[in-house]
Amino acid sequence: MIDYLAEKLEVPEAKWLVGWSCGKETLKSGRYDTLKGSYYVNCAPEFEDQDTQRNIASQYPSFPEYTAPNVWPSEDLLPGFKDTFQELCTLIIEVAVLVARACDKYAQEKIPDYRAGFLEHLVESSVSSKARLLHYFPVNRSPPTSAGINVGAATGAGEEGDDEGYDEDEEEGDFDEEEDAYEELGNEAHAPSEDDDWCATHKDHGCLTGLTSAMFIDESTNRPISQPTPNPPYGHFDPKYDANGHLATLPELTSSPDPEAGLYIHSREGDVVKVNIPRDCLAFQTGEALEVITKGRFKAVPHFVRGPKTVSHGGRVARNTLAVFTQPNLWEKVGDTDFAGFARGVVERNH
Repeated sequence: MIDYLAEKLEVPEAKWLVGWSCGKETLKSGRYDTLKGSYYVNCAPEFEDQDTQRNIASQYPSFPEYTAPNVWPSEDLLPGFKDTFQELCTLIIEVAVLVARACDKYAQEKIPDYRAGFLEHLVESSVSSKARLLHYFPVNRSPPTSAGINVGAATGAGEEGDDEGYDEDEEEGDFDEEEDAYEELGNEAHAPSEDDDWCATHKDHGCLTGLTSAMFIDESTNRPISQPTPNPPYGHFDPKYDANGHLATLPELTSSPDPEAGLYIHSREGDVVKVNIPRDCLAFQTGEALEVITKGRFKAVPHFVRGPKTVSHGGRVARNTLAVFTQPNLWEKVGDTDFAGFARGVVERNH
């Protein structure tokens, strides 16, 4: 994706939380995150209905981050992209409903006066869920000034989106509700290091985040297109298509050239654990809203993404990923506030 296209898909008034975003998010160190590009979509199927979107926007006129209409690449540019993207997001949300049902069963057993089926209701009825398609640039070169992204169809989506991770022990036994492994880690968990160069340590602020497996692309042989020209309508842009007129499948590496690269989480005990998601599976992680709703029975999981350190493939290995954040409707209560107020605080800290 060249600058011309990126600008057509940017929504600055939504603080780049709808459409294309690169270098707009502030990390906890205060620096801007330029090591990945994001494409955000308000992905609840009902949100695509114009009346629904306009109704929500009228209720929350000062919160376009969650109410602005989606922007999509044109069909002639990326044929089938919108339909495929929506289909995958809907599948992930449907599976998240089943995960939420299991979480509700646990919560009912452990939390006095817990509302039966509450998390399932939040996930299934929400029109505030958001998807983030990510491209992690190769870490040993400067991010392109024109945030170039290779255009093709992914045979495997991303391993762990920017806001991702899960806790393998999330339904195991009791634990102190005051415990918070993230806070116990202190500044060490926040500070960027050589191990979190693709995505600094953070927690998601929703309920459940659905994650796909990782797609690694060798950009030394599949170079991104990043040089615009004045030629209309898209400048210098020549995606490859197959015999059926669909985007050609990009050659995908069978694995990362560095086995240590990928998603890591901090356990409740403060241990750093690498997470590997099989290519035919989805994974789910717990977020801050769920921690509040379940009074600490489920913990939001601190996580980060480590880039490859090897120099194979010319040191130009990129990573692609999709995360779907299932979140309460803006008017649903999360602790002492509604989710709109809860999410607004996160947005103001990070953008």
